[in-house]
Amino acid sequence: MSINTKNNRHNHFMMYKPYGYLSQFVNNGQKRNSKKLLGELYDFPEGTMAIGRLDEKSEGLLLLTTDGKVSNHICSGKIEKEYYAQLDGDISEEEITTLTNGVEIGFDGKKYMTASCKVFKLDRSPDFPTRSKKIRDDRHGPTSWVSITLKEGKFRQVRKMTSAVGFPTLRLVRVRVGEIYLNNMQVGEVKKFEVI
Repeated sequence: MSINTKNNRHNHFMMYKPYGYLSQFVNNGQKRNSKKLLGELYDFPEGTMAIGRLDEKSEGLLLLTTDGKVSNHICSGKIEKEYYAQLDGDISEEEITTLTNGVEIGFDGKKYMTASCKVFKLDRSPDFPTRSKKIRDDRHGPTSWVSITLKEGKFRQVRKMTSAVGFPTLRLVRVRVGEIYLNNMQVGEVKKFEVI
């Protein structure tokens, strides 16, 4: 990832965020006291912030930094984020085309039309670690996996998009942010990375 920063004192991390964790370090309300937070997984330096978010039920690549400029650049809508989504049902090429062209979802109490994006069906199920909470299996009907690559990132956008075409998301894993890939990281694993 090429972001020009004059300050090399900052720390940048990539992690495999597990299912069931919030993408934050502090509880923001009374109802969240029992929620799991990122600081339970690794001793991050003071001032570390998540770059964007993955909701509690989503997993995968989460970038963290102590540099607000890096965070702003990645969240600016210029950087691609790729997700693998396991869908309830066997999605057709017609629905994939609809997702690619953009669908109407609800956001902030209003209707929102998603930007066009890259979507394709995966030939086989990806080899992710087993999730801590079991997902229903094919005995309850077929599932399919798709790759969805976006530059925008509205709240729960991928889930809302797949539901809009009739295929609710059963499992959602972010696999890439820009040129940084999840690859074979283990759940909860944290690595440092350099920003050039």
